[in-house]
Amino acid sequence: MVTTARETPLEEELRRLAGSVPDPELPVLNLEELGVLRAVHARGPGSVEVELSPTYTGCPAIETMSADIERVLHEHGVPDVTVRPVLTPAWSTDDITPEGRRKLREFGIAPPRTTREPAGPVTVALGPTRHTASDGPSPSPSPAAPEQEPLACPHCGSTETELLSRFSSTACKALRRCLACREPFDHFKEL
Repeated sequence: MVTTARETPLEEELRRLAGSVPDPELPVLNLEELGVLRAVHARGPGSVEVELSPTYTGCPAIETMSADIERVLHEHGVPDVTVRPVLTPAWSTDDITPEGRRKLREFGIAPPRTTREPAGPVTVALGPTRHTASDGPSPSPSPAAPEQEPLACPHCGSTETELLSRFSSTACKALRRCLACREPFDHFKEL
């Protein structure tokens, strides 16, 4: 759990409670592990403001996340809870904690590769749909785009995978298949 030096013990406890809420689309992760919980501020006796970043603008799960945070904090004696969406800094898949990545893999979802780059314009490029171990890292489609490490199957660990669909059960995931074990799996896309 990441806390700031200015966070009081009460705010730390409230953050722990709010962070324990399961993600509605990936209940194997909680909001802290997903990295969407930005801050919790005690605003006065019985009044709390929670800052929450959506995984992308327009994410339909933000309403459920907010309602679940409100419910949990109400159950723990906080009568006035405000959940405020924050778009800056934008959420990135790099915000998923190591524990969250481990849980995704164990659940059968390939976690996103680390993509943290300097702030600025985001290069969007379409790449190959099939990767094999002999390919090495994915080639860069343009000089501005970074190379990506091969994507490992969460079932058998093989890096020989293919893209079946750029979208899966949610807009945040792609559907892939392992060419070694032939199992399909979701890949939490890098953002």
